[in-house]
Amino acid sequence: MIVWVNGAFGSGKSTLVDELRPHRPEALVYDPEMVGYVLREIVEVPTGDFQDLRLWRRQVASLAVGLVEEYRRPVLIPMTLVDPGYVDEIFGTLKDAGIDVHHFFLKVSREVLERRIDGRVHAPGDPEREARVRRWCKERIGPCMAAADTLPADTVFLDGELPSRKLADQVLARIGAGPERSQNPGG
Repeated sequence: MIVWVNGAFGSGKSTLVDELRPHRPEALVYDPEMVGYVLREIVEVPTGDFQDLRLWRRQVASLAVGLVEEYRRPVLIPMTLVDPGYVDEIFGTLKDAGIDVHHFFLKVSREVLERRIDGRVHAPGDPEREARVRRWCKERIGPCMAAADTLPADTVFLDGELPSRKLADQVLARIGAGPERSQNPGG
């Protein structure tokens, strides 16, 4: 099983995954951004967005399948993924492998997203890079918000402005692993 937590930058994806961890301690956390960072060290990313690399999408899906097949544990994935073609490509590979994918999208207002992005430190000690990263994240708010209408029909939309504990309860209930079952690693 894969629990994919999606949403704009600053929507609380990683925070929600951190909140889920105590309830699913057997779960693996897989951040596809790491695949992008590795690829950036090896090849040029002409658009500046590693998601545009076909190899990134192939590797993200392949590694997710491998984690589920090799370790037989749930995988929690906090990752913004809103391009409809890329969503179809990655989720299609996961579903073709017979993996149950629970897809959650955190909806958050633009004002809250901007405040959260401004409140983070992205590049300590490098103010120029810090400004570039914040600008890049903010430029993607609109497309991320607009993409909500293009996501798969089984996507579960959550109010990302709720406390992370409430969001985690909603996710756990949806995947059939409510707090009462969270003590059972197989549950």
